[in-house]
Amino acid sequence: MFCSLWLALPLKAESLRVVLELSPPHQTYNNNKVGGLSTAVVELMLKHAALTPQYEVYPWARAYRLAATTPNVLIYNMARTPEREQQFDWIGKVASYKFGFLKLASRTDIQVEKLSDIHRYVVGAQREDFSAEWLKNVAKQPAGQLQLQPDVLETWRLLVNGKLDLMIDDPAAVQDMLHKHQLQNNDIQFVLFVPELELHSWIAMKKGSDAQLVQRLRQAYQQVEGSAELQAVMQLGLTESQ
Repeated sequence: MFCSLWLALPLKAESLRVVLELSPPHQTYNNNKVGGLSTAVVELMLKHAALTPQYEVYPWARAYRLAATTPNVLIYNMARTPEREQQFDWIGKVASYKFGFLKLASRTDIQVEKLSDIHRYVVGAQREDFSAEWLKNVAKQPAGQLQLQPDVLETWRLLVNGKLDLMIDDPAAVQDMLHKHQLQNNDIQFVLFVPELELHSWIAMKKGSDAQLVQRLRQAYQQVEGSAELQAVMQLGLTESQ
């Protein structure tokens, strides 16, 4: 089970609390440092805002709950869903995704041609993730066929170990997990893409946070919006999954 990790950077006058989950390649933790593609964009934005991130890395459900209940806490790489729309101030887009259902290629017993076919199989997702809510409310996945994990690392572990039949991920975001589990690209298979799962993820902060801070972050994001770093990340998911 993935344990909570708290990373305390030296406090400065202009520090900002930032919560996130580990989700390679967008959010990583190597050599005692938070990194990844989306992190690079967030750090560029914070540099323009003259703010120093104080990172806290948690399983997604805990990171989300902290950001949803605590003012002046930044969270990033979060889907902007109708349920969340009025809960957060949305700073700017940070990544693009084209999610689909994947299985182990060796599982020839799993046959999916349309969305309703997933009801026959055990599907994994992360607690408090948009995909979990989508599976429940839109795909109508039966409760007994839906398993929720604290983070994407655990979902992948269960899939590889045969405890799950299917999970949701982006083809552009699987390389780290394949490497971790000593798998090749042809060891997994994406069996279904759903247009509703093609989306942008956002940088956000709870409604009721300091209005001047939110405006400061939005202005900094506008300076980053046309940057090469952001454009590369925004194109990654849509390009590599085509």
